[in-house]
Amino acid sequence: MRFRALSRLGLGTAPLGNLYSAVSDEDARATVDAAFDRGVRVFDTAPLYGHGLAERRLGQALGSRPRDEIVVSTKVGRLLTPGSPDPASMFRDVPNEVPHFDFSADGVRRSLDASLDRLGLDRVDVVLIHDPDDHLPEAMHAAVPALVALRDEGVVSAIGFGMNQVEPLRRAVAECDIDVVLVAGRYTLLDQSALTSGLLAECAARNVAVMAGGVFNSGVLASPQVGARFDYRPVDEERLGRARRMGELCAEHDTVLPAAALQLVAGHPAVTTVLIGARDPEELTLDLDLLSRPVPTELWAALRADGLLSPDLPTPTG
Repeated sequence: MRFRALSRLGLGTAPLGNLYSAVSDEDARATVDAAFDRGVRVFDTAPLYGHGLAERRLGQALGSRPRDEIVVSTKVGRLLTPGSPDPASMFRDVPNEVPHFDFSADGVRRSLDASLDRLGLDRVDVVLIHDPDDHLPEAMHAAVPALVALRDEGVVSAIGFGMNQVEPLRRAVAECDIDVVLVAGRYTLLDQSALTSGLLAECAARNVAVMAGGVFNSGVLASPQVGARFDYRPVDEERLGRARRMGELCAEHDTVLPAAALQLVAGHPAVTTVLIGARDPEELTLDLDLLSRPVPTELWAALRADGLLSPDLPTPTG
């Protein structure tokens, strides 16, 4: 396995790209610093996050850190070109650059070169093909060979896919020479499709590392209230009701829903690294502390009995 899991937790940097609301440069830097100080050594970013802003902020914050003590992951598949950002974008106050899909071999190399420039690094450890939902054939037949060549050249250490769709990830794992997948939002308390589809088992069988992101499904599992988001959109009533019932069961077992949400994902043996996002040091500290909060084994049995968890889900282990 070429993916180096230097820490169980990784920092996802979409919030540092002004996801939903602006984050100051100072808070972004302080968040990365706090993560490193608390033992986080895996940092995931992408050109899409803040239209390059997250990469720049991450690179500035990591510039003084020992390079061999961190794992930096970024993505290809979207090139940034000059232009006026869409006012409806999830990212606020971003540079005047616009992302567009490009999964060609040339696009992969150009994207990585631009990312290295924004990060201020001479190499990254992991490169993921980002959301090739409607472009899977090109991603598999053009982007993957380009990344394999870069890996063979020693430019990157590990390659893979980052998506929130299970079936394309399963196909990529089965058919491509990859090292890691980032599964976003598909192994959570509200969506266990990465488990029930067999994706996690396939990764384990093929020695493909799993980075799990979106553990709170965009927020509803952190705070299940009206107006919360699920997969970047307002949550529907059915999922909100399930999340609230989960919260009630957590309270009955003297714990809290966010702790159960995080520990469910971290406790699966196929998951190498859990990515958490934070927009300031306080939010980061709260998330990190959830990992050490007691979650009794009886809770998982109660969630299964209530039909809220797949019966095939393994009991999370510490």
